[in-house]
Amino acid sequence: MGKKRKQSEVAVLEKKEEEVAPERPKRTLSGWKEKKDDDEVKPSESTAVFRNKEKVLVTCSRRISYRYRHLMLNVVDLMPHCKKDNKVDSKSSNGATLNELVELKNCSSCMFFECRKGKDLYLWMSKCPNGPSVKFLVNAVHTMEELKLTGNHLKGSRPILTFSSDFDKDAHWKLLKEMITQIFGIPKEHRKSKPYHDHVFVFSIVDDHIWFRNYQISVPHNESDKIARGGLDKMTLVEVGPRFCLNPIKIFGGSFGGPTLYENPFYISPNQIRALEKKKKAGTFVKKVKAKTRRKMHELENPLEADEFSEMWKE
Repeated sequence: MGKKRKQSEVAVLEKKEEEVAPERPKRTLSGWKEKKDDDEVKPSESTAVFRNKEKVLVTCSRRISYRYRHLMLNVVDLMPHCKKDNKVDSKSSNGATLNELVELKNCSSCMFFECRKGKDLYLWMSKCPNGPSVKFLVNAVHTMEELKLTGNHLKGSRPILTFSSDFDKDAHWKLLKEMITQIFGIPKEHRKSKPYHDHVFVFSIVDDHIWFRNYQISVPHNESDKIARGGLDKMTLVEVGPRFCLNPIKIFGGSFGGPTLYENPFYISPNQIRALEKKKKAGTFVKKVKAKTRRKMHELENPLEADEFSEMWKE
């Protein structure tokens, strides 16, 4: 027979059973998540922290030239939060097709490079599915492969977006600034991005065109020349590329269409420019023909007098 326990020991065991063990903290990818105290007030939905989940679909039209395709691939390399898709037919139904693709890829924005006649490149920037959207004509294209600049930065690092003061003048420039910020700005703590700022995207307005440049932030690496935080005297900017110029054509209220919010009054299509150049060339030929006819009429109206020595050697 075993010995009976004393009443004091039984009371201690009952107290231990009544005590509840503390909950184990939850494990996350970044480590153990500590449980907050009950005294702390939980934030309401209105004061919740904003998390940027922007994703951009980048695609192009069929029959795009190699130069413009290289420009699109350079843009894809600069934006780790984008998704690249197959080529799309640029027909009348391209807006509905692209909206479906954006929805299937779970994206919120779209950049569509549309090439026409193998010469002209148009860029669509759209916020899907409700808009707005912008159509640009792309000029002065220089890819990284042809520039061969000395600048270099980490792939996937987050850029610093800088805009010229002209973006704050008119309403349509403010709208374009906000769209460019949302599309080119890489979300913080994105899984494919690196938590460094080692290059700068520069957007400046000259002659109602948006000029894009990409610069690396170069810092000396010697231990004796280490720069304190905020010391910008020794930092330099080295251009990386690519380069291109955006000429805004129209701003639409919807995604790839809808009511026209703004139309550029100074825009001239490349077809009109080529037609004017042909007319100039045709004008020079017409001038030559008219000059020949005038010369013939002048010769008929003013014949030369017969020379007295013209028949001297006929005998």
